[in-house]
Amino acid sequence: MIRPGRERLSGEVEVDETYVGGYHEGKRGRGAAGKTIVVVAAERDGRGIGRIRLLCVSGVGAKDLTPAVEALVEPGSKVITDGWQGYNKLSKKGYIRIIGNDDESILANNMLPRCHRTASLLKRWILGTLQGSVSTHHLQEFLNEFTFRFNRRKSASRGKLFYRLAQHAVVTEPSTYKDIVGTQPIGGG
Repeated sequence: MIRPGRERLSGEVEVDETYVGGYHEGKRGRGAAGKTIVVVAAERDGRGIGRIRLLCVSGVGAKDLTPAVEALVEPGSKVITDGWQGYNKLSKKGYIRIIGNDDESILANNMLPRCHRTASLLKRWILGTLQGSVSTHHLQEFLNEFTFRFNRRKSASRGKLFYRLAQHAVVTEPSTYKDIVGTQPIGGG
């Protein structure tokens, strides 16, 4: 469902990471066991969410997060993040990094509201549509489907969505099972 050569996000883009996986005892958030790390990038569209991008990564260090941001966001864009040091090298890569707490337009309680809302909707979609069962091997493909659907949520022409998907399917080589499960997260994995 991903168009080859699609544009990266641009303008003001919130970037954060979330953990996807079933319920596990123990630590929550960074360092949670048995979960897959997903980078969430969401364009600001006024007070709403513009386009999004989602990408599996191996870790939350700069060696994983910097290439992920480079894959998802156009250089020169404002990238709004939390204070996590994994994003410290973005300025050297041509991004204007803003730490969420430094941006007065963001509520103090939720410095990355678009990322958090997107992550929440993603997890609700996995729970409802996929019955909460997503293999780590297939997660990136499901993230691509969610991104496709989310970015077209305001489309006035539902028939055109199907037409574009069919058009894309005709000009794109088929994905084999090995292609799908062989996809490695960006970074050290």
